[in-house]
Amino acid sequence: MNELEEDPVFLNSRREAIVIAGLWFAALLWTVPYCYICGYQPLDDPEQLRTVMGIPSWVFWGVAAPWGACGLVTIALCMFCIRDDDLGEAPEDAESELSAQSAGDLT
Repeated sequence: MNELEEDPVFLNSRREAIVIAGLWFAALLWTVPYCYICGYQPLDDPEQLRTVMGIPSWVFWGVAAPWGACGLVTIALCMFCIRDDDLGEAPEDAESELSAQSAGDLT
């Protein structure tokens, strides 16, 4: 049975999409439970609220830290893993080349 050869651009795009979706899902699995568990505790005294750099600790560790980590991982992926693929020639470029060649043939 002949298997169709998949386009390398498609394979790279699919791989990159799976990695980004996995990163998003991992951040979701951390953020939602952490914020639910740590953020909705009733406080009798406002002085009991712990902060990190002036931000409530549950917001810092549940939202800001994963956001920053995802940003760093995304930058690393873009710099070192994501490839530029040759997409071929754009149709409008091919048409302008043909018109330029035909105009040159007339002179």
